[in-house]
Amino acid sequence: MAKKQQMLKVQQVRSGIGRPRNQREVLRSLGLRRMWHVVERQDTPAVRGMVDKISHLVKIVEDA
Repeated sequence: MAKKQQMLKVQQVRSGIGRPRNQREVLRSLGLRRMWHVVERQDTPAVRGMVDKISHLVKIVEDA
């Protein structure tokens, strides 16, 4: 039986306007388009690295 991939919910809490181009590109590559938008991504080292790079613009959402 295959393991179920851990998922990570990422929410954009600050705007990308006025940010350096590379930070805006990371937002877009995560699939975040607007404020308060939540996306679900697989919990991989690559995704964790992207979240760390723009940690001042996003937050990890915990399930209730």
